[in-house]
Amino acid sequence: MDFILWRHAEAEPGGPGLDDRDRALTDKGARQAKRMAKWLRDALPADTRVIASPAKRTCQTAQALERPFDRVEEIAPDAPAVALLRAAGWPHARQAVLAVGHQPTLGEAAALMMAGAPQPWSMRKGAVWWLRSTDSGVLLVTVRTPDDV
Repeated sequence: MDFILWRHAEAEPGGPGLDDRDRALTDKGARQAKRMAKWLRDALPADTRVIASPAKRTCQTAQALERPFDRVEEIAPDAPAVALLRAAGWPHARQAVLAVGHQPTLGEAAALMMAGAPQPWSMRKGAVWWLRSTDSGVLLVTVRTPDDV
């Protein structure tokens, strides 16, 4: 199974009276999402399932891909890494899964898959980590940032 982790692009800072889930992408974040989405459209298998946190910034990031996606409450901000893995069907899903989510959940999920324990691994805003489950373990296929594509 291929599992692609995509951290939402740059978002507005939080502030008093603003629900964290309502934070939108900045103009820079929208450009980051478009650049990464273009690369992903060329790289992803056609039948890839796309899931996203219901937060505004993750949905805006996913929309840049121009593919249908499911909003999944289990991967909302501050979700545990195991919830993300369950939502994706890791490692047994029959198709590739692209999850658009948040830190620290994405970094912890990558650590859990690769090192066996959730650790505070950091992912840059707008970055993609592509992991693959194989018979011999987990392979890190590629790591891309919006500046790399």
